[in-house]
Amino acid sequence: MSVDQSKTLQLFSRKQVSEHNTADNCWVTVSHRKIYDVSRFLNEHPGGPKYILDHAGEDITEVLKNKTIHEHSESAYEILDEDYLVGYLATEDEEKKLLSNPSHKVEVKLAGADETFDSTTFVSDLPTEDKLSIATDYNKDFKRHHFLDLNKALLPQVLFGNYTRDFYIDQIHRPRHYGKGSAPLFGNFLEPLSKTAWYVIPIVWLPVVLYNVAVAFKHMNPVFTVFFFCVGVIVWTLIEYGLHRFLFHLDDWIPEHNIFFALHFLLHGVHHYLPMDRYRLVMPPSLFVILCAPFYKLVFRLLPLYVAYAGFAGGLFGYVCYDLTHYFLHHSKLPPYMRRLKKYHLEHHYKNYQLGFGVTSWFWDKVFGTYLAPNSPVSQMKYE
Repeated sequence: MSVDQSKTLQLFSRKQVSEHNTADNCWVTVSHRKIYDVSRFLNEHPGGPKYILDHAGEDITEVLKNKTIHEHSESAYEILDEDYLVGYLATEDEEKKLLSNPSHKVEVKLAGADETFDSTTFVSDLPTEDKLSIATDYNKDFKRHHFLDLNKALLPQVLFGNYTRDFYIDQIHRPRHYGKGSAPLFGNFLEPLSKTAWYVIPIVWLPVVLYNVAVAFKHMNPVFTVFFFCVGVIVWTLIEYGLHRFLFHLDDWIPEHNIFFALHFLLHGVHHYLPMDRYRLVMPPSLFVILCAPFYKLVFRLLPLYVAYAGFAGGLFGYVCYDLTHYFLHHSKLPPYMRRLKKYHLEHHYKNYQLGFGVTSWFWDKVFGTYLAPNSPVSQMKYE
């Protein structure tokens, strides 16, 4: 059940690559296989365009490794794969076959591709993004860990499994990848209720934000309205941190019973177990209503009415930003700052789930001593 980590792209001969050697049309190869069109990157390169143009149409593998010229981080290679990969360099044998393939598109097995990548092992260095698309071998995973069988509905297995809390917590935080689609949660007619597309969040909640802020603007000074709206956003960031750390990761305090394991699984465990599932990255509106209700009542009980409208609108807007940020950190190409945030959040999944609770920022992690730094230890793995 593994998914190949390469892409289906066009093959090019060495001669074709060598002809792309100008500032307007600059190609390079890496590992003598991957071809990148870096024409639009030349002027953005920190070392200037000359370093690249000197090797236009050629392989730059050794240049990238040469620290005396310019040290390139792991993220540099990820950016190349995300934004600039256009094809693969054909081998001599493949060149002979190009004319028999009208589209010139093939699926390439890259040399050194790690088909044995184990997502269930926490690592100090974040796996490259291509590895996060390799599906777990369901049968091997179940035989090795004796936890959940991805061939079957997950929730019944959590409810009726025969294991301790320590075993559940250890296994639920060690990522698996289902591959295409979503793993079955209920395995029946309730299945659609467990999935939420990212765009549902703004569709459902932004009208509520606009209504509350409109009421505040109508009855309160606009400056005060904006001020308390911003206060609401800031307060949300603290709530986001607190919920993630003290509710979603209540791990060691979960009662020793399968019902509580199942509640934990539905609330947050399924996301750590399957962190790349596109339809379980944002909170279903029904669940959010339950979590939001106490905060709503508290805000409108403690604050003057129209201050409450403005503050609640800001907090709800903060939540919308949080859920969308969470989705895009897992599944989108992002600008530089967001790439740092993406790396930070994915390390929470693949390095240490007991640190790094901030999603929209790491501010509160630094305040409360849970910042996930490059030298932070990996989470302990207790069971195989």
